[in-house]
Amino acid sequence: MNYSKMAKRKTLSQWRWMLRIMGWWYIPLIGYVRPKLETIDDQKAVLSIRLRRRTRNHLKSMYFGSLAVGADVAAGLHAFYFSEELGVKPSFVFKSMQATFHKRAMSTVFFTSNEGVKVKELVLLAQQTGERQNMFVTVEATSDGESVATFQMEISVKIK
Repeated sequence: MNYSKMAKRKTLSQWRWMLRIMGWWYIPLIGYVRPKLETIDDQKAVLSIRLRRRTRNHLKSMYFGSLAVGADVAAGLHAFYFSEELGVKPSFVFKSMQATFHKRAMSTVFFTSNEGVKVKELVLLAQQTGERQNMFVTVEATSDGESVATFQMEISVKIK
């Protein structure tokens, strides 16, 4: 591993700004839903999406699209987090998604990914091989302390 390329870690505040800018400039749907990054570290990423007019469906629960945005961001943050740490530029997409819904989300939803170590290994493998690498990441969505959905997101990473 080339430690000379490793960048200084961003603070939580800097990651929040990065997410906001990504939503404003690159992926407007993220900007529309306005997820808030609660925490990110080597193992865990947590973000929340408030239930409001923009994220609510006709049943007054969180819309499927808003839940998908939350799962997408929670699963993908670690790929950017470790790419930044390693000083590499990722080409990153989701290859597939499987969602299991347990109950309706009637308030703010927290999206948690606890698979940071696996994602770091994936980024390192993609860096070493120079080829696209795939892996499933689990994202748990909770509201009011209860699980509302579980997502299996297949991440595909290639280092440019």
